[in-house]
Amino acid sequence: MSPATGSKHAICLTADNATIAPLLALQAAAAAFEPEASMAAQAYAPHITLAIYERIELPALQDAFAAMAEGAAPLRLRFARIRHFGDGSPVVWAAPGADADLAALHEAVHRSIDPARCHPHYRPGAWIPHCTLATGIAAHRMREAQAALEASLQPFDVLFDTADCLTFPPVQIIERRCLATAGAGR
Repeated sequence: MSPATGSKHAICLTADNATIAPLLALQAAAAAFEPEASMAAQAYAPHITLAIYERIELPALQDAFAAMAEGAAPLRLRFARIRHFGDGSPVVWAAPGADADLAALHEAVHRSIDPARCHPHYRPGAWIPHCTLATGIAAHRMREAQAALEASLQPFDVLFDTADCLTFPPVQIIERRCLATAGAGR
């Protein structure tokens, strides 16, 4: 597969199981504050992006993906907060609690590819782990959207059990790996 001109590449953790129901419900609720449902339009599972590259050779990306995924166990992450990036950003997201294993997977990607090649927001020291709920909320509606989502939020866990190497937009999976079952109950 050759990516379209202007496409980007990413390495993401995804959840391919019933634990995503609360994230899907939050995405649907967030969509009420958008002109169009941005996450539904992507047709891609709830995910946490570890790295984004605008220019990278596919073999280097796939090698980094393989190194990160090799022996990685599924991660059970707890979500208890709704956030947005501020500064007029149209993105609202669910914040996972701090997790050493998630941080280690992020670090593994950046051991394989020079962090300077990664989008600045996904580099070590700048990366904010998040699961996007909506990408098209107008600035004047962000406070209302965040308050509504927080009011309905009950803390929940999601099991991230797969990892993807992909290109976007649109999302096209280059390679997907099921994470090792050891530690799945963690």
